[in-house]
Amino acid sequence: MGRIVAMALGTVAAAFVLFNFILPMVTMLFKVALVIGVIALVVFIAVRVISGSPSR
Repeated sequence: MGRIVAMALGTVAAAFVLFNFILPMVTMLFKVALVIGVIALVVFIAVRVISGSPSR
């Protein structure tokens, strides 16, 4: 009986950690990666446009 209670408490604690710590960190990491990717894309397009213009 004690093992079942401990397993239930462990499951609840694992769900608490997952939903309160792990998932918000993963979503924040995804948002940061998305912002960095968009900035890199804008810089890439700007460099392509500037270097593609004839300077002769």
